[in-house]
Amino acid sequence: MTAGLGNLWRDSAAEHLSAPQFQGNRNTDLAIIGGGFTGLSAALHAAEQGAEVTLLEAETIGHGGSGRNVGLVNAGLWLPPDDVCKTLGNQAGEHLNSVLATAPDLVFDLIEHHAIACEPVRAGTLHLAHAPGGMEQLQMRLTQTQARGAPVRLLDAQETAARLGTARFHGALHDSRAGTIQPLAYARGLARAATEQGARLHEQSPVTSAERRGGQWLISTRGGKLQARRLLIATNAYHQPVAHIRLPSVPVVQYFQLATTPLGDNLAGDILAGGEGAWDTGLVMTSIRRDRAGRVILGGMGGNARPHADWARRKLTQLFPRLKGAGIEHAWAGRIAMTHDHLPRIQRMGPGAYAIYGYSGRGIGPGTVFGKAVAEALLQDSEAGLPVPAVEAHHERFAALRSLYYETGARLVHLAAARP
Repeated sequence: MTAGLGNLWRDSAAEHLSAPQFQGNRNTDLAIIGGGFTGLSAALHAAEQGAEVTLLEAETIGHGGSGRNVGLVNAGLWLPPDDVCKTLGNQAGEHLNSVLATAPDLVFDLIEHHAIACEPVRAGTLHLAHAPGGMEQLQMRLTQTQARGAPVRLLDAQETAARLGTARFHGALHDSRAGTIQPLAYARGLARAATEQGARLHEQSPVTSAERRGGQWLISTRGGKLQARRLLIATNAYHQPVAHIRLPSVPVVQYFQLATTPLGDNLAGDILAGGEGAWDTGLVMTSIRRDRAGRVILGGMGGNARPHADWARRKLTQLFPRLKGAGIEHAWAGRIAMTHDHLPRIQRMGPGAYAIYGYSGRGIGPGTVFGKAVAEALLQDSEAGLPVPAVEAHHERFAALRSLYYETGARLVHLAAARP
């Protein structure tokens, strides 16, 4: 069982931050609801442009998906680039593909510029073929991404085994643009950088209502009222009800992770020795990475239920038999907002207001890019630079049922796989 084990990222983050609860009344240029990658990137970039920024977080900075995810800084989306174009149209699709191809550049540039202590490693990622059919998927992605000039390479089973430290996979797609970070430390580092630029951040400040009144946005919390010229809602899978604000229900996928104790090189030195992060082509995906202390971190779809924990322990020793009996120090889960087409949305919420949601498992790079772009759109009153066209409304059919479907499917797969 994993009862009592906590979130590794909270226990190991080198960046520390504490922000006061919002109290009183204030006027601001830009109000941001949500203290994850998107909201923090928006706060930082808006403050750099001289705007007065106030960010309200219901819990603590990085409490949601930004402080719980795998920490892979990927280029692009989960959706292959040709499918992005089929869904959005060629012009808008290629624009999004191009913008997100350089998302890791923005992330790692921010880390360097603001000296964010988040264990950055830019050694690429490995998309692993879990079965022979997975190699066909990777070949398709290789063709599509190389056609757009991406530095990707298809590895055979032998080279994959040498990089990963196990021969259980049939090959891999290596993307040298990508890398890994300590995600919560990155979020806190963005928050620190934003405050250094003059943004005002508040934790434990859930928004109770937000409405347009007299040409301004009036935002209420338990501690006071904020009047803002512009508004960004960046709560994604952790959105809480806010009076006068209607966001669509988006299906939620739970993702579980388990981390070993720090392991020495004699036991785990050949596991992702190059520093890559990895995930596979399985329908119920598995991710593998290490942190700077030498922990092996394994994840998969599913919440904090017993079947997922049992599966993760068994999967770890299936991949790396020498880790049988290794101590498990942390276990945690988070939520992913998954749109039906795996594309994020920028939704207009009224004059001078947007909501961003639906990264579908690719939050670090896209969240950083989208936050910056929407901040610029709000300050410049122009949508020309948005990564995707803004929409007036969005609807996800059977959102609650699909969330249940994802969790049930993952639980059944993991129950079967966890049997001795």
